[in-house]
Amino acid sequence: MNLVETFQDIVAQVPDLVQPLIIALAGAIPFIEGEGAVAIGILGGITPVVAAIAAIVGNFLCVAVLVIASSGARSAIVNRSRTRQAALAGGGTVIDDEPETTPRGAARREKFQRAFERYGVPGVSLLGPLLLPTHFTATMLAASGVGKGRILIWQAVAIVGWTTIVAVIVGGALYAVG
Repeated sequence: MNLVETFQDIVAQVPDLVQPLIIALAGAIPFIEGEGAVAIGILGGITPVVAAIAAIVGNFLCVAVLVIASSGARSAIVNRSRTRQAALAGGGTVIDDEPETTPRGAARREKFQRAFERYGVPGVSLLGPLLLPTHFTATMLAASGVGKGRILIWQAVAIVGWTTIVAVIVGGALYAVG
């Protein structure tokens, strides 16, 4: 049994009031996100609007936490780098303890950088779900130094848009079949 089937089973077994919380939890998981969570909810018997809202909330809250944490980490690294440069300028010694990057991580970062240079924050946010989960896209934007507010606005637009599109498609398909 895979993760999607597990969430569908959980949704079917819990009371109606708890079902949106399960969908929000599913929306917080990379690769399931709002799009997958809304489909799980609708197929699990939740009305499309409730499933969409729960999926959007779960996905966005997780992305917001990641953006805030990534921005904080970037600030700490930038400040550390400035401190190191100041120490070197003052004749101090600095030990290089930067971690190695993996080839897979480097390839992902390079793909992201090309898309970022070509499309900017709005394009990467809106088209990102076609290539990478919004969690990764938002984290990379924050690590690139883009402002938290700008990232969160465009990620919200993307999450709401993609989740709504999937909700309309899945809800429409179920309506047509049923």
